[in-house]
Amino acid sequence: MKKLLFYLVLSSFPLAAQKVNPPAPYGALPSPQQVQWQQMEYYMFIHFGPNTFTNQEWGHGDEDPKVFNPTRLDARQWARTAKAAGMKAIIITAKHHDGFCLWPSKFSNHTVRESAWKNGQGDVLRELSNACKEYGLKFGVYLSPWDRNHPAYGTPEYNQIFANTLDEVLSSYGEVFEQWFDGANGEGPNGKRQEYDWKLFHSVVFKHQPKTIIFSDIGPGCRWMGNEAGIAGETNWSTLNTDGFGMGAAAPSTSVLNTGNENGKYWIPAEVDVSIRPGWFYSPDTDDRVKTLTHLMKIYYSSVGRNSNLLLNVPVSREGLIHPNDSTRLMEFRKTLDASFKTNLARGKAATASAVRGKDKRFAASNLVDGNYESYWTTDDAVRQASLVVDLGRPTAINRVVLQEYIPLGQRVKSFRVEAWDGSKYVQIDQQTTIGYKRILVFPTLKTAKVRVTILDANACPVLSEVGIYKAPELLSNPEISRTRQGVVTISSDVADPVIRYTTDGTEPTMASTRYTAPFDYAKGGVIKAKAFIKNGAESSETIPASFDVAPANWSVVTTDNASRSAANRAIDSNPRTLWQTARQEGSSKHPHELVINLGESLSLKGFTYTPRQDGQTGGTIYQYSFYVSENGIDWKPVLENQAFANIRNNPVKQEVAFASPQQARFIKLVALSSVNEKEHWASAAEVGVMVH
Repeated sequence: MKKLLFYLVLSSFPLAAQKVNPPAPYGALPSPQQVQWQQMEYYMFIHFGPNTFTNQEWGHGDEDPKVFNPTRLDARQWARTAKAAGMKAIIITAKHHDGFCLWPSKFSNHTVRESAWKNGQGDVLRELSNACKEYGLKFGVYLSPWDRNHPAYGTPEYNQIFANTLDEVLSSYGEVFEQWFDGANGEGPNGKRQEYDWKLFHSVVFKHQPKTIIFSDIGPGCRWMGNEAGIAGETNWSTLNTDGFGMGAAAPSTSVLNTGNENGKYWIPAEVDVSIRPGWFYSPDTDDRVKTLTHLMKIYYSSVGRNSNLLLNVPVSREGLIHPNDSTRLMEFRKTLDASFKTNLARGKAATASAVRGKDKRFAASNLVDGNYESYWTTDDAVRQASLVVDLGRPTAINRVVLQEYIPLGQRVKSFRVEAWDGSKYVQIDQQTTIGYKRILVFPTLKTAKVRVTILDANACPVLSEVGIYKAPELLSNPEISRTRQGVVTISSDVADPVIRYTTDGTEPTMASTRYTAPFDYAKGGVIKAKAFIKNGAESSETIPASFDVAPANWSVVTTDNASRSAANRAIDSNPRTLWQTARQEGSSKHPHELVINLGESLSLKGFTYTPRQDGQTGGTIYQYSFYVSENGIDWKPVLENQAFANIRNNPVKQEVAFASPQQARFIKLVALSSVNEKEHWASAAEVGVMVH
């Protein structure tokens, strides 16, 4: 009788008292180091070297090392700036493609030892690694295997030389949290390319830094996102199939790198690398072209907000300091991020779910609002669709929702929907695909008392660790400046009834500056700065600069191959959305290709510009080129021969190429010698222009 009573009492216990096992891990999983890496979210890249002093993006390796002479170098200022910006680490280009080493390497004669800086007694890596320790930042290094200086490059001996170089760096400066490998593989000073021994290189890395994250196209620690614009895929899996692939040209397609592979064999999350300026190395020409706060916020939401880490490049100046324009923008960025995510409106609020694993409190929806990443909500194994509701208690203004999966158990969610309660029903805010470590949804401000998240599909039972709900400050829309081919400038703004002020003398616009009321002529070119004001100047947008050269109003295309003149005119129509291109049929078009332009008058040219196609494609983008000038269109003078637009494939921004000396010309000729895609034999351009200022 006592046994029967015991069993009756036991059977009356609620199911919640019967504990269930946590969900089994699903698919490829991150290492503990990869989880810690993902939680860093945001850190600094520094490009620094001879290119800083020569206005090059890819140096040729034949630069005099004495050109490297930063007179006020202060690595503590770099670290102090990164720390104040909210960054967690600094990765520096210890050796770029030019082969110049920022430390006195025993395996090169192209180093700081041969430079004028500190009479050859300096070591940038030593100063930066010490500064990172002082400010509590992690330290990382970029070491390019491509070496345009070393005489052994392209020979069997070079792989061991590069391995020795890695060994030297990774054993001398303390912990290295990330080893950054660039897949670029070009010719050395002997005209040869190298067959890289990646197995050897990786073995050296892990010998000295067993916990480091190795970055490359295919990891194995983290992967390139496929572009340098700061944009991760809206669908972004942290898993990737890399068997059969390699680095550089042998890597998976950029579209695959951008999105990852669902159920990929290896855990290789994405890192988004992007520069705060148009180029990677410092140039005084870009001091007024630091990305706007609005642009940086968009990058943040399309990187960290899409399951990626953000590696933001901040180039060091020729003095050896982070420029005030860059540091000021970084502080504005930090202030806006802090204000946007200071108060999680969901923290501690009531949270319920349509399903809870085994009805066990350990997996309850309340874990989503406790601020603890290690606790999570999940469902029974068979349940892959479920919804959860966060009750804010009263109608509250919101415009951001943050979701996080518990990635130590794998990435699972394939699609989800977020809705807001309007008082009588749920109204959809957004519907997206993957979540991963962090997904941030951005939407116009609305008021709601309840937010519902519905997992629509998952590869295994969903496991979410956090839901965040925020009200971020609204940024005033920036004005946009455009100019027609005839040289007429228009300034527009999305702000209702804005007052737009502008200057043409390089000064900062104020309420006392010229007010924009109608389009105006600006054919001769120069720099325009514009700013939108509201509420009698109490609030304003950011200052937006636009640099123009002479307008192509009277220009005409004289000759072009395999394309009509009307089509070629798209290269001089002042509209970067249109495109000139030569014929694409296989075998019908071979390099070189010529574009000859009549400027309509004789001008003193300081350089030329080439804007590659801006539609997200690379087809026909010119890599190698020559440039000629003429006064009569018959007799041509070569100004630049067999040159290259460095890194244009990955960073397809307007190329501004200065001449060594001014050139008088009425005609110009751009000759395309090769495309960024080696197998293509055609050419394209969004715009071609000249520099006279």
